[in-house]
Amino acid sequence: MLDVTVIESAAAAEASLDPVRSRLLAELATPGSATALAARVGLPRQLVNYHLRTLERHGLVELVEERRRGNMTERVMQATAASYVISPAALAAVEPDPERSPDRLSAFWMLALAARLVRDVGTLLVGARRAGRRVATFALDGEVRFASAADRAAFAEELSHAVAGLVAKYHDDAAPGGRAHRIVVAIHPSVPAATDLAALETPELTEES
Repeated sequence: MLDVTVIESAAAAEASLDPVRSRLLAELATPGSATALAARVGLPRQLVNYHLRTLERHGLVELVEERRRGNMTERVMQATAASYVISPAALAAVEPDPERSPDRLSAFWMLALAARLVRDVGTLLVGARRAGRRVATFALDGEVRFASAADRAAFAEELSHAVAGLVAKYHDDAAPGGRAHRIVVAIHPSVPAATDLAALETPELTEES
């Protein structure tokens, strides 16, 4: 079982979003048969079997074992991943495009960048798994508390200059065998675990004039 799988097919995304199938995917973090699942989710075995066949057809669950039970064969299934992320590629016609209106201060542009990040990394993972290789990636995750909007703006400006300096230092258009890598650096107010919409309206988190 993989840690995360990116769903790129619209049909697979639709299958995974069905409430019953989503529940079955969660239950199949550990292997189970249709009979065992039916008892846990309170549905007829035949209906559970139907949903499992659909999930299997889209590569979201897989057969791990077959057991003989009297005159029948019991199929034991497991989810192909512990977690699933739906790529914007599944909605290609309305996929957000960061190039449409680039604005470093726009939350919508940040979402478009994040969507592209999911799409691109998902595509890389699919190719890497087929080739039996790993994807060379690196990510930073942290948190900073600003005293004011002015400090936040100054931080963003310094960060921009620092990244631009590193790019200028290491970018080499003429390097034989070189490979281009995309850089995304994002900073946004931290959202509390139990999201309180009123908290997001506090002066600390809103723009100042």
